[in-house]
Amino acid sequence: MAKLELMRELHLKNATKMVLLVMDGLGGAPIEVGGATELEAAATPNMNRLASEGTLGQIIPIDYGITPGSGPAHLALFGYDPLEYDAGRGVLESTGIGMTVEAGAVSARGNFCTLDAQGLISDRRAGRIPTDEALPIVQVLNAVQVPGVQIEVRHVREYRFAVIMRGEGLHAAILDTDPQSTGKAPLPATAEQPEAEKTAQYFNQWIHAAKETLKDQPKANGLTLRGFSSDPALPTFKDVYGLKAACVAVYPMYRGVSKLVGMEIVDFEGESPTDEFEAVKQHWDAFDFFFVHIKKTDSRGEDGDFKKKAEVIESVDAALTQLLELKPDVLAITGDHSTPALLRKHSWHPVPLLLWAPATVIADSQDQFGERACQMGGLGTFHSKELLSLMMAHAGRLQKFGA
Repeated sequence: MAKLELMRELHLKNATKMVLLVMDGLGGAPIEVGGATELEAAATPNMNRLASEGTLGQIIPIDYGITPGSGPAHLALFGYDPLEYDAGRGVLESTGIGMTVEAGAVSARGNFCTLDAQGLISDRRAGRIPTDEALPIVQVLNAVQVPGVQIEVRHVREYRFAVIMRGEGLHAAILDTDPQSTGKAPLPATAEQPEAEKTAQYFNQWIHAAKETLKDQPKANGLTLRGFSSDPALPTFKDVYGLKAACVAVYPMYRGVSKLVGMEIVDFEGESPTDEFEAVKQHWDAFDFFFVHIKKTDSRGEDGDFKKKAEVIESVDAALTQLLELKPDVLAITGDHSTPALLRKHSWHPVPLLLWAPATVIADSQDQFGERACQMGGLGTFHSKELLSLMMAHAGRLQKFGA
């Protein structure tokens, strides 16, 4: 809270423009010892030029050695200490698709999964079932109700859905039902605190009924729930930073976390980097700060596809001239966390950071944007929650502290 209070006290208004470009799961690792990471292997002439003109570093989303989830990692990028402010995956996903998580309601993110004849998970994402196949299944699932509460289910994207439970005396302190691996059965909803026992029982009743409804589906014949949560009532970007901020993102969860901190969501067609950067251009005059989110770096990392993750990075680099033509005063390029294809999941590795602010930055000696160059960069290694104040300073939006 002390840092946000300081930002609230020191922020200034001016006409500068800031862009935070987040390639989800950007950080990687070599497949072979001594080899290149995905970012180092990618052809990124535009980012390399910015690296030579700007300065590099590494950010730590939560703390050293701690592997972050996407929600807390993004809150950290927005300057909110993720150890103090908790916005669970459920409320992020629900908010991101326009659902309302009222005070006292409990939300969760759902994943369709594929169960074998023994009831064990054979595919945690139901073969990444496409949206057009998942939608009718969600509609059937929405009809499943439990006495004593109201349950709303909506489709998110592909194999993902969001569920909100409304009723009296509900509590969100419930453990995920996803065992995070195949060959295991989905876990029951288990209360972390005594106050959540009744809520966990309601969810288990719903899960049992939902499983019966899904049992004849060829792919999505099971489900798991993650990120049980309620509205965290976060301080807003406008109040803390004095910024009119916009979110340009394809996936609902990232639109959700942006909405929770008071950003306006920019609607646009398409999902390529070119489409997203064009959306920034169309709304350039209306906002001070743009958060632009690229998802597929993370997806390809989780798939274990080193080459395709590098190709996603290359596609962002190729489209980057669209952003640069707008002449932002401050541009930060980074990720929320690392997702090495080697590991097929989020990791604790520091995340590469490129800060470009032509009027104020002191360029370091690095001219390539990659993990090893960022290890040697002028910004050093610091916590993600400090990035926003650094961007604000380079934009001339912070006044002096003290006499």
